Amino acid sequence: MKIRVLHPITRLIIGGAQENTMLTADHLNHDPRYDGRYQVAIVSGPQTGAEGSLIEEVRRRRIPLTILPDLRREISPARDLLALFKLTRLMRRDRYHIVHTHSSKAGLLGRIAAKMAGVPLIVHTVHGWSFHDQMTPRRRRFYVALEKIGWAMGDATIVVAARDIEKGLAQGIGRSAADYHVIRSGIELDRFGHPQRPSAQMRRELGVPPDALVVGSVTRLSPQKAPLDLVELFARVVQAHPETWFVVVGDGPLRGEMERRLQAAGLTDRVILTGLRRDVPELMAAFDLFVLTSLWEGLPRVLPQAMATGLPVVCTAADGSTEIVRDGENGFLVFRGDVREMGDKACQLLASEELRLLFGQNGRLLAQKFGARQMVDDIHTLYQRLLA
Repeated sequence: MKIRVLHPITRLIIGGAQENTMLTADHLNHDPRYDGRYQVAIVSGPQTGAEGSLIEEVRRRRIPLTILPDLRREISPARDLLALFKLTRLMRRDRYHIVHTHSSKAGLLGRIAAKMAGVPLIVHTVHGWSFHDQMTPRRRRFYVALEKIGWAMGDATIVVAARDIEKGLAQGIGRSAADYHVIRSGIELDRFGHPQRPSAQMRRELGVPPDALVVGSVTRLSPQKAPLDLVELFARVVQAHPETWFVVVGDGPLRGEMERRLQAAGLTDRVILTGLRRDVPELMAAFDLFVLTSLWEGLPRVLPQAMATGLPVVCTAADGSTEIVRDGENGFLVFRGDVREMGDKACQLLASEELRLLFGQNGRLLAQKFGARQMVDDIHTLYQRLLA
């Protein structure tokens, strides 16, 4: 008998938690290493906004998918109650052996529904906690309380970064570190190590001179990622290295403000905002340096992706980022919001091809432990141990 697994997630937008979930379901369903023992499905809320969608890619990978229109990110008592009812009905109907939840809303409703449906094993992955330091104390307490309710409904909690164990225990979520399981979020290493188009071709498509140095970032243009700091960073870099070009891959609610600030800084002629793209490996191959300005993170998958591409990294020391970047070995870590220091480190790397190559080589080696196969192997091992 196959082990039936359901992965509830709030949205299948283009993002780390979503790609993690898609790759887990794909490998468990189709990788011959698991001998066809799993039957894994995903349930998600509808696609909303302009953040890109993985829905068609999930279907292309032949992963059974259910869309629940009432499962929304925004808090709505009526919709949330209806989503809870439908999730419970779905779990009872299909008699899942495991429900493995992701993201805040689906994580809470999914665990409550699984408990009500009598699912034998309930697992949750924390892709970065729903609370963070930039919240007001009252709002933070509210989200901590919701996380505690979710914790009480589950049997196991996975974190993608060890720092999230410390943050959870500090808020009284769980009793000890033994209540958590660290499983790194995995990427498709081959795609980033061997892009399908050469970097020269991608540069031509972007309109970047073939001999220019390129600083790139792949990020969501939202407050969490502090993309407006990128504008200040680019302005600092271009003062020391005026021939440098910049590429930002991604979209989000701060795009308009970012465009206005780029224009005010006189940078629009050498900063390319690509919007959402799925050819990220090919775009990264056209970079010389990768930067990330996040204020908080779980474990940002773009960092091992950049490392697998052979890029040196300059990023903020935000949560799980510190578990990927080794300062002075494969990149530089700076305090969150310290754009001046980030600019200095970026200029240091741009001035030395030898240092860029050294950091890039070290990064390729470190990226190997962030492969999707390793992630899914670890999840499979956890499932088997808990089911036993």
